Amino acid sequence: MKTTMEGSAEGKKVYKLVLTGGPCGGKTTGQARLCTFFENLGWKVFRVPETATVLLSGGIKFSDLTADEAYKFQENLLRTMIQMENTFFELGKSCTRNCLIICDRGVMDASAFVSKEKWDRMMRTNNWNSVELRDNRYNHIVHMVSAANGAEAFYSTEDHACRSEGVDLARELDYKSAAAWIGHPYFDVIDNSSDFESKVNRMIECVCQKLGIDTGDRLLTTSKKVKFLVSELPANSAFPAFQDFDVVHHYLQSAGPRVQARLRKRGQNGHFSYIHTIRRPHLHGQSIEVKTQLTHRDYLNMLTQRDDAHFTIYKKRRCFLVNNQYFQMDIYKEPGHPRCKGLILLETYTSLSGDKLKGILPKFLNIVKEVTGQPDYSMFNLSLKEDWSNTKKFCYSLHDQDEGEFRANGHSQKMINGKA
Repeated sequence: MKTTMEGSAEGKKVYKLVLTGGPCGGKTTGQARLCTFFENLGWKVFRVPETATVLLSGGIKFSDLTADEAYKFQENLLRTMIQMENTFFELGKSCTRNCLIICDRGVMDASAFVSKEKWDRMMRTNNWNSVELRDNRYNHIVHMVSAANGAEAFYSTEDHACRSEGVDLARELDYKSAAAWIGHPYFDVIDNSSDFESKVNRMIECVCQKLGIDTGDRLLTTSKKVKFLVSELPANSAFPAFQDFDVVHHYLQSAGPRVQARLRKRGQNGHFSYIHTIRRPHLHGQSIEVKTQLTHRDYLNMLTQRDDAHFTIYKKRRCFLVNNQYFQMDIYKEPGHPRCKGLILLETYTSLSGDKLKGILPKFLNIVKEVTGQPDYSMFNLSLKEDWSNTKKFCYSLHDQDEGEFRANGHSQKMINGKA
């Protein structure tokens, strides 16, 4: 489980979620169900309306606009969206209860409807950058895949006044909408591999997982994080559209061996986001990670708590989509322990296993083996300065910490529940 949010000293949570997706993906129904679910938990829920629908319902037709008018419309749409969201974000901060803010699409969705050249010009003109708009503005992005992509029999335009897309166009818009968010640190794609009721439950469950909310058996949890060892990095031309990030991890001194604490710096082109992670013991069959977004100043202050028993981990992180499956690939870089030299790890979330799991993996990658749960590939262990055969810090399993904390004996191949 993971969660990244803002909070007060009293522990109040403000969680900013973007619910996006292609036409007829279940976004409207999902938003209503999500609202009801969290209100029943005692949360305050705000719903930011879709800015494009608000403006287009006023009589604007793209077919009537010149190229310059269309560009200015998109730019003003983005400015309006940002201001509308900021209004709700401010309300969330002043709310006395835990607060979920659901944005019906987010600012990066607009990039799917303009050329890269125009988007870059819009960014420069308004002094915006994609790291701030995509990575730092929202805590979590959930993409609901269009019924036109995997559930064609259920695709319909009848009940939506602003929707007229055929199946082929709907598929194209679905992909563009998802691709706009590639690279956000907490991005989930909810596909059509199950019936609609299960699809909505999977969406709610993935939000609860990120927030560390135990749903018991109310929602069936099926997705898990899987990890694979990749032998080499193919040429960039072998990949679909991707985003690369520079990532730096520092492990911090913690209150005891039962807790892992780390800092992450992640960004592109000199713009970064900063996350503080506390990884807690095994709880109800899950590994809990509580994440807090930091300012640059707070990040620098916390760096003074670095644990000298660990190397700093440097990576290039590549994010991409293949057949509606979102992948993250970590390419370890020097300096670091020799055990990390040339290491490439691929991760994704899925409910599949066996041959079905193999079937969704990128064909252009040379995948050596699955290493999910293996302690040799835990980032905590990979960063240790001491040899594994000599250290008492090697972590075999968060579950083991409940029983006997870190094992003090030699390195073994015992499986772990935790993940790097």
